[in-house]
Amino acid sequence: MTDEAPEADVEGSGDAEEGATAIVLDFLPHGRTEDDRPQYQKQPLAYALGVADFRLYELVVDGDADVGIDDRIRVPGEDFVETAHEVTFEDLPRGARSELEYVVEDLVAADEQRFVDFYNEAQPITLRLHQLNLLPGIGKKLRNTVLDVRDRRPFESFEDLEARVDGLHNPEEILVERILEELREEDLKYRTFVGRDES
Repeated sequence: MTDEAPEADVEGSGDAEEGATAIVLDFLPHGRTEDDRPQYQKQPLAYALGVADFRLYELVVDGDADVGIDDRIRVPGEDFVETAHEVTFEDLPRGARSELEYVVEDLVAADEQRFVDFYNEAQPITLRLHQLNLLPGIGKKLRNTVLDVRDRRPFESFEDLEARVDGLHNPEEILVERILEELREEDLKYRTFVGRDES
């Protein structure tokens, strides 16, 4: 879990040095429309979401790059990526924002065991607050039910979670909602899924 940290260049971040996998949310071959500079001064931009840590990136790419929405790329690490830096949700163009929810849903579905394990391994944050309480719709009573049921046997899938925990509906959607909240809200005190550079 990471607390909010200021924006930083990817080149300076620890895990991005080796290149993190990211999914392209949007590609602007002529740069941002609100950029008033002459066209020859604008560079193509791509916006991407990190697969492992849900970081948002703005990438300046080579003019000849063949980049498309949903492409998986390494950040940094691709020859066509000239510069890359971490951005916030507010920095995303409209197309990237509209694509974001679908990509997060796909990532959670594709890596089900990782996210089921969150329910299996979530821990207290403070004496009064538990990681499970950060999820939308999970209060003290439902949290305690999840903890009691997982103590008997770890959850094996989202379907298993929903079947064994009364009152827990759509555990997959709950995680997607929390990830999107962490992406959209800059002032959250606790972040469980979305990484931020600490520099």
